Amino acid sequence: MLDCTFCHIPGVTPQTEEWLWSQGIHTWDDFLAAGDIQLPHINTQHIRRYLWESKEHLAADQPGYFSRKLPANQHWRLFPEFRYSAAYLDIETSPSPYRQGHYITTIALYNGSSTFCYVKGENLREFKEDIQQYKVIVSYNGKTFDVPIIERYLKIKLNHLTHIDLRYVLASLGYTGGLKQCEKRLGIHRQELDGINGRFAIHLWNDYQRHGIPQSLETLLAYNIADVVNLEKLMVIAYNKKLYHTTPFYDELRLDLPTEPEISIKPDPFTIDRIMREHGLYEANPYLYNTNR
Repeated sequence: MLDCTFCHIPGVTPQTEEWLWSQGIHTWDDFLAAGDIQLPHINTQHIRRYLWESKEHLAADQPGYFSRKLPANQHWRLFPEFRYSAAYLDIETSPSPYRQGHYITTIALYNGSSTFCYVKGENLREFKEDIQQYKVIVSYNGKTFDVPIIERYLKIKLNHLTHIDLRYVLASLGYTGGLKQCEKRLGIHRQELDGINGRFAIHLWNDYQRHGIPQSLETLLAYNIADVVNLEKLMVIAYNKKLYHTTPFYDELRLDLPTEPEISIKPDPFTIDRIMREHGLYEANPYLYNTNR
């Protein structure tokens, strides 16, 4: 889709881009091979210069060039070309007892084939090195939550990464609210983890810290992993929906849904049930997961 994109060029509006498509100019090469194209308020040589520049940056595998020129709700266009240098990112946090804000308990990364987990007090610092191998991150609300907390807590900068925040892409399609709400509306179900949320994740972490119960940590990690694995599904669904609703290229460029990866870390239903009961969560929300129902 990226080489069908013209609206990253200064002066090219979405309406101009749609007009070019309607004239059969679907790609950068189509434009460069065409004769003189008459466009109001913009010089075609200006467009040609940007297209040659765009081809150079794409060939050099530089997604940042395009993310800086496209609005956040158009970053979905980057996905296919840079999919295999992307990581799906999500963190879990707990309120700090000593100061305002949150501290990171776990981080999950998924690269489309393998999952990686980072745990406070164990291997959290390894994230700083591992994230360097990627060029793109995909998150949900990561621009305002995950990334600022990671940068502050781990004292690193992630500004070398192009960031596709699905919150903005999905909002442009009419899907708003939290990650779990968007998943449900788009037909993604979490099975054993259905109904578990970020507040419950705090209970899992506290239970692990106080009692050292490994099943609590494993359930927390399973929840965190589900977030990042589902981000890939959401990314593909959002990409296909944007193709369908905003371009003429759906049949040509649509992507297949990803297959489920093999995940060895599983949630423990008895731990979920125990913590639900201890904190009165069934009474607060009787529709939450219950092993006896």
